[in-house]
Amino acid sequence: MSNHNVNLTGSVASITSTYAGEFAGKYISAALLSGKTLAEGAITVKPNVKFKEVVKKVASTNIIADGTCDFTETSNALTLTERVLQPEEFQVNLELCKKDFRSDWEAVQMGYSSFDNLPPSFSDFLLGHVAAKVAEKTEQNIWGGVNATAGEFDGFTVLMAADGDVVDAANDSETSYTSSNIVSLLGNVVDGVPSAVYGKEDLTLYVPTVALQAYVRALGGFASGGQGAAGTDDKGQQWYNMGNALSFEGIKIQHAPGMPANHIVAGEASNLYFGTGLLADHNEVKVIDMADLDGSQNVRVVMRFTSGVQYGIGSDLVLQTLA
Repeated sequence: MSNHNVNLTGSVASITSTYAGEFAGKYISAALLSGKTLAEGAITVKPNVKFKEVVKKVASTNIIADGTCDFTETSNALTLTERVLQPEEFQVNLELCKKDFRSDWEAVQMGYSSFDNLPPSFSDFLLGHVAAKVAEKTEQNIWGGVNATAGEFDGFTVLMAADGDVVDAANDSETSYTSSNIVSLLGNVVDGVPSAVYGKEDLTLYVPTVALQAYVRALGGFASGGQGAAGTDDKGQQWYNMGNALSFEGIKIQHAPGMPANHIVAGEASNLYFGTGLLADHNEVKVIDMADLDGSQNVRVVMRFTSGVQYGIGSDLVLQTLA
């Protein structure tokens, strides 16, 4: 298991508190599971992975034979292989100044916040702020993280690019996703989906923000995209209200904001795994007020958690990488 340190230090928030066990798990859960990919259940979450978990892969060929009176094993019909999901350990060592957050926190306490749940203490407010930052980084790591970079683990696009079993979709020598090429490029990805996977209920097209924007604009209307000048439902660029579920040729489109801008991934949600020990009892979040220790207005937040991704069957996945 690799160790990474994320040290964010500066004089830029609280009251000494230690959250352990289930309560700490809620904060770490918010930090790790609030990113769009995990919050919307777009991939499979495997909690309580203490060290590593083996993902079994079963391949079968020619399992049906002519009937006889005897049991005759079909030789080499089943092949069992495995991939290992091994979350890596991370930590947050953050130092903030209470003074810089006081006005924001007081506004929340007075009811000016748009948050659904008002934090009863400054500790809660601060942890909410930190959780949002951790969630954002985790979303980025899931799709494009690079293990050699501090604070990151290998994301799906990195793992898939190194796996010869993963299907590579044609990129038409394009260098970016635009409204004029997105339909064709999505078509290339769908063309690469294996016949055994095509039509599965959880088959999903995972797209970065730039590809999503291009697709929405394309559906808003331009003749070369097949929508005509008035676009979807003859509403032009007013057709999309951010709440519409998008699909392409019947396949669900999932916005993956953490994905690098030059990739699209197709696969089953049940074949993509995010592993973490976030529900384990050893989880702990510490908010340490340094006033009694050094007389300063600084507060330190200490978090430790594990996270990582893995997939099961590479040949059931499609990766598109633009030139």
